[in-house]
Amino acid sequence: MNKKELIDSISEKSGLKKVEAEKVLSAFESSVVETLKKGEKVTLVGFGTFTVSERKERKGRNPKTGEPMVIPAKKTPKFVVGKLFKESI
Repeated sequence: MNKKELIDSISEKSGLKKVEAEKVLSAFESSVVETLKKGEKVTLVGFGTFTVSERKERKGRNPKTGEPMVIPAKKTPKFVVGKLFKESI
């Protein structure tokens, strides 16, 4: 399912117009991103939790040349599936 199909599904199941459903989905996406940028987590009980995971700096190799290199530290988003969601699938 892509974003357009998700908007169609939300619209159909909620009775909202497609334009309204798109606004709701966009607001959800931006709210999650803003919260994660603050370093906080978003928990939807039964569905899952969005968090930010920090990866430490580490050593690696350039796959093309084989030379050692340092891979910088970075933050990555993470989603952990909730119990009800997992059990329903």
